Amino acid sequence: QVQLVESGGGLVQPGGSLGLSCTASGNIFRIYAMSWYRQAPGKQRELVARITGDIMTNYADSVKGRFAISRDNAKNTVYLQVNGLKPEDTAVYYCSAYLYALGSPLYDAWGQGTQVTVSS
Repeated sequence: QVQLVESGGGLVQPGGSLGLSCTASGNIFRIYAMSWYRQAPGKQRELVARITGDIMTNYADSVKGRFAISRDNAKNTVYLQVNGLKPEDTAVYYCSAYLYALGSPLYDAWGQGTQVTVSS
């Protein structure tokens, strides 16, 4: 059983910043990639950022230059630094890990989500 727990969401004014984190725990053998997705009300879930291995990153066009993803493999933790926040960044942010758990094939594990609200 693998669990992902996000933290760091909240209410922030436009132009503000937040630091999100997500830690995976359980019977993890290896994590290949960790990602952040978001889902705004009435919209589909979309990929925000992904980090594969230690340094290979990719971002949604809408967040390039404002968001930064990083990873601490020793802690099975992924971070998302979000800067220059806009009202359209308001969403529930979900963490995902593409991993091997002991006794299972590769699969995507998901966290429960953390709300980010950008409003004045």
